[in-house]
Order: sequence, then structure tokens, then C-alpha cells
Amino acid sequence: MRVLGVDPGLTRCGVGVVDGVPGRPLTLVEAGVIRTPSDADLPLRLLAIETELEQWIGRHKPDVIAVERVFSQHNTMTVIGTAQAAGVTMLVAARHRLPVRQHTPSEVKAAITGSGRADKAQIGVMVTRVLRLAEAPKPADAADAVALAICQLWRGAGQARVAAALDRARRGDPRLGDPRLGDSGPGDSGRGDQRRGA
Repeated sequence: MRVLGVDPGLTRCGVGVVDGVPGRPLTLVEAGVIRTPSDADLPLRLLAIETELEQWIGRHKPDVIAVERVFSQHNTMTVIGTAQAAGVTMLVAARHRLPVRQHTPSEVKAAITGSGRADKAQIGVMVTRVLRLAEAPKPADAADAVALAICQLWRGAGQARVAAALDRARRGDPRLGDPRLGDSGPGDSGRGDQRRGA
């Protein structure tokens, strides 16, 4: 499984590609930052992010894209720019028919460090340790993007299994039985009566 993690931002958009599967060592493929000048027009900045993301996807061909779920209670202008960059990321993913998974900052921190309140330095230390690197990816935005990719690899597989099971249940998949009847699928008919002594 190859994941492209994106830490969205207008001035610095962190990107990181990680290979691996849960339970096995992960491998860093590439990490970096997409930069746009703060004095450039907004449409041109978004276009620059889109162009470079296209290059990352074309170069690495990820299976899924993990992007930070944007929210903020304080700096409205910053969160607007971050949300715009996240939107461009999702648009590019959709163009390539790639699934997008969103993770909150605290979710990523908890997955990587065990604490949802970890700071950037702690994230960098754990990313370095998990990927067996000599030093953390730089700048911090790149390390954050790599952490997003790791979070998706570790947590995403379980989430995908749950989502698939719920989807099968909604479609009445016989492997799950009929959720309205509470049975357990094919081969179980009549077993409930036998257990009740019928």
C-alpha cells in the first residue's frame, strides 16, 4: 500500500509518500513541501499547488491520499487558506479516481506518538523512529505530511474493513445475514430454534 500524505497550506503544503502495511516496517519514499509566494494571486497559488500535486501523483502513483481534516477555532484567515489547499488536493485525487481519507491533527498525533496533544518536535521524533531515518523530514510541514501517511497506513486498513462491512450490510450482503432479522448469514437458518431447544 502506498499513501500520499498531504498537510495542506497555501505558503507551505507538506507532502510525503510512505509504503507499507500494518504490522510491518514502513518505508519513506519521498517527502517535501510545495511552496507558493504569499504575494501571488490566490488563483495562481492554488494552480501551483494543483500542478505540483499532479507531479507527485504521476511520479509515485499512490493507492490513497491522506489529507488533514481542516478545522480551527481561532485564525479564520489561516484556516480558509488551508481549506482551499485541501480542496485542491481532493480535486486532484478525484481526477485520478483515488480515494481520499481525512484525519484530524489530534488523530494523527495520537496514532504516531500516543498523545493527541503532541507538538511538532515530538511528531518529528516519532516519524524518524518509525521510518528508521537518520533525521526527521524537513521542514516540519513535510514531517506532518509523512505522519498523515503513517496514520492512514496504521488506522486506515481497519477503517476500510469496517466501512466495507457496513456497506455490505446496507446492501443486504448474504455473507452478513439480514441485519433486520439478526441472523448470521447463510447456513444459520434454524440454528436459533435449535439453541432454544426446538
